[in-house]
Amino acid sequence: MRYEGVPIRIMEKAGKMVGTVRPRCAGNGRRTERDMDEQESITKRIARWVRPGNGAVPPGGDRPFARLSEQRRHLYDEIGAFLFAHDLELTPLNFSLASDYLTGNNHHIANAIAARIRSHGTVTDSWAEALVAEQQDAGLTADTLDSMIERVEANLIEVASVIDRSQSSTRDYGKALQGAAEALPGDSADGFARLLSLTEAMIRETRDVEQELRRQQRQVRMLERNLAAARHAAEHDHLTGLPNRRAFEARLAEEAAAAARDGEPLTVAFCDVDHFKEVNDQHGHETGDRVLKLIAELLSEISDERCHVARHGGEEFVMLFRGRDAQAVHDVVDDTRIALAQRNLVNKMTRKPLPKVTFSAGIADVLVHDDPRGALKAADQALYLAKKFGRNQVRIATEGD
Repeated sequence: MRYEGVPIRIMEKAGKMVGTVRPRCAGNGRRTERDMDEQESITKRIARWVRPGNGAVPPGGDRPFARLSEQRRHLYDEIGAFLFAHDLELTPLNFSLASDYLTGNNHHIANAIAARIRSHGTVTDSWAEALVAEQQDAGLTADTLDSMIERVEANLIEVASVIDRSQSSTRDYGKALQGAAEALPGDSADGFARLLSLTEAMIRETRDVEQELRRQQRQVRMLERNLAAARHAAEHDHLTGLPNRRAFEARLAEEAAAAARDGEPLTVAFCDVDHFKEVNDQHGHETGDRVLKLIAELLSEISDERCHVARHGGEEFVMLFRGRDAQAVHDVVDDTRIALAQRNLVNKMTRKPLPKVTFSAGIADVLVHDDPRGALKAADQALYLAKKFGRNQVRIATEGD
């Protein structure tokens, strides 16, 4: 069951309101008894997760315990109502998100959800995933990650240089000792024997050190390769292979500065798969993953050194076009939308046809905003309007939106 319209209102058990809800249901638009039963079932199951002793109050009627149990059960009822109202999947991530919003324990999440409800009317699974990822990444930005990696790489290079110099010194030392031994006078038999024995021992020792140094060199080079792999993993989505949101936002800042300097247009586009939850629900997450990979491939086909594509989170992709204005980008993205909508996809496991897979997109001019993030918000708003007015379309952000 899905909801649209702003604001959202969630009904508490006592009849108080913590939001508003305007449901969109089949038929006359009213919630059916089945919907109500489904909500009650969800909230009861959630409440049972934490109800001590299946809800029993300890002997003697411990009132503080009873009040605490009742407060906890009431909170879980509210969480269940929130998840149901926004048609969110019952996952630990969404459960925690709803708890932070309803209790106000995390002001950043609470404010972000309130703003989302005001602007879009509802919260989606993909948006929730992106919000949590943003919260987790707050302490590790692209700039700090790059700085850390660069320092580690500089240290590794220095270590490798020291090892190289050490190898050279030990070789020279061994040669010098061997030369001194060969230059001893012939009548100093005892001294010669002792020096020769010492020299041979030193040569063996230096050879052992060289072998150890070579081993250390190999380890350092392996660490360098692992570090490069770690950098790639930190900046790319594991499913599609595209750059992730962190890498894209770093690229956005770079391209915005360069485009402003060179006087070139810069345009951003948000693409979101329509009814993607239905694909997952009806055909499984593996099929959903294949759909995401297909769309990533289609978008990558129009990518080049002046067009960057990334997976922004969930079923949402983002593109950045250097040197193209909003109308030109609209035409390119719309061609890809049409190409996808014309494809007949099949579930490889069941051989059953999939419903038509389409996406909606919102486009915004980056340089008309003081901050590139403002352009992302404008594109997201245009995407929301594309969804609201029928899906499977591309919309350009305007001041009127």
